[in-house]
Amino acid sequence: MSHAHRAAPTRASGQTLLVLALGLAAMVVSMMQTLVVPVLGIIQDDLNATTANVSWVTTATLLSAAVFTPLLGRFGDQHGKKPTLVGVLLVMIAGSVLAATTSSLTWLIIGRIMQGAATAIFPLALSVLREEIKPAKLPGAMALVSGTLAFGSGLALVGAGLLTQGAAPDYHRVFWLAVVLAVVALAGVLFAVPASRAKTGGRTDWLGALSLAMLLVLLLLPISQGHEWGWTSGRTIGAFAGAIVMAGVWVAVERRVKEPMVDMRMFAHRPVLFTNLAGLLLGFAMFAQFIGVSYLVQMPESVAGYGFGASVLAAAVVYLLPTTLVSLVGAQVGGLLVRRIGARSTLAIGAAFGVLGFAWLTAAHGTSASVIGAGMIIGLAISFGYASMPALIVASVPAHQTGIANGINSISRSVGSAVASAMITTLLASKTIELPDGMPALPQESQFTLSFAIAGAAFALVVVVALIGLKAAHAPRASAVRKVAAAESAEPAEPAGSQPAAELV
Repeated sequence: MSHAHRAAPTRASGQTLLVLALGLAAMVVSMMQTLVVPVLGIIQDDLNATTANVSWVTTATLLSAAVFTPLLGRFGDQHGKKPTLVGVLLVMIAGSVLAATTSSLTWLIIGRIMQGAATAIFPLALSVLREEIKPAKLPGAMALVSGTLAFGSGLALVGAGLLTQGAAPDYHRVFWLAVVLAVVALAGVLFAVPASRAKTGGRTDWLGALSLAMLLVLLLLPISQGHEWGWTSGRTIGAFAGAIVMAGVWVAVERRVKEPMVDMRMFAHRPVLFTNLAGLLLGFAMFAQFIGVSYLVQMPESVAGYGFGASVLAAAVVYLLPTTLVSLVGAQVGGLLVRRIGARSTLAIGAAFGVLGFAWLTAAHGTSASVIGAGMIIGLAISFGYASMPALIVASVPAHQTGIANGINSISRSVGSAVASAMITTLLASKTIELPDGMPALPQESQFTLSFAIAGAAFALVVVVALIGLKAAHAPRASAVRKVAAAESAEPAEPAGSQPAAELV
């Protein structure tokens, strides 16, 4: 057998291992977001914390992700993806060990801040894929890695539920699970990810990074804490006002810096801008389904008149896990559709499924079969969205901006998730059922119906964004894409500053 014939399977197996390693790393990212949700009550009881204080266990990770994701995405583009990935995973492991060994709320929050940096792994992983995977196989590879995000969210809920069962639940076990998975992901990255072939170098735009970080903190802090602070309180309004001011400062800084962290032309480029809008709406709808269904199925029917009285573990395993499993499988179909009909059409089809799923959930959430069936359709919608958005971003920016562009898209989804969490929580608390003294207030069923309807409207807006907002990005025929892909696969890696060869949009 010739050397050429032996080399081809070797390269193919290496690419498969690369995709699997990056998929595992991305899965760990999403797990950090939802891992603590089932154990917040246990943490509050064990540490004698108030509800407002324990909420920082989730808020700290969100803010950390917002600050570090764009900065580290850009750093990876400049100085190499693999060393940046390794560094981020080491920080996440250290944060997980700290969270697993401390009994102090302050140190737990610090550990969660360190875990939040892991969100940068996702845009870095997509940058590696663009550099290493043949263009013809790139949409499928990105879809697989993106699909692990939804799967990881569900797996974290199930794992946390299982590890805290029993008469004496211990939240520390949940963080030891994070340590183990992060170490495995680190081993995969060290073994399967090659050294970066393209580095742009240059200075780090610390002023731009600082102003963007301040903007995101001022925006996300009142969104996540507004329910505790009061939506009309001085702190909430002041933070939103500060975010508006910092947005102007950030734009001014990036226009004047010689080597900006975010190229404003790229940020305002129509396909990028509308893909980020789609990401915000998708993040909103996904989290609305997660929170809404989780709360709905735990409602005691004997008291509230609706719900199924499910435990936290049953809510995760029976009602939410099917959604995440469909997302993982559907991501592969989404990757195939991106290659065949284009990312814009795939996004529109997925969003249409989302409208259908939430319409079903809005109209009929009185049986377990309806809730699970609607959730599976929504899972398909989420997977198509995750498969489409990286392809839209990659097709719209030069190679040296892949990390930062996907980092901003990740932040747009995080903002959408934070808005959904705040809005759904506020809606459910705004109208409650009158119960005897001493019983906790329960939301009226109409508030769940309204929440699902709003999430369906978010998916409807994604359809509009895909069909109208992204219309300017014309998709080439599949045959043309294959020709370009074949030509590009014979070339060395794109030089920094080159324009994307194949616009799969």
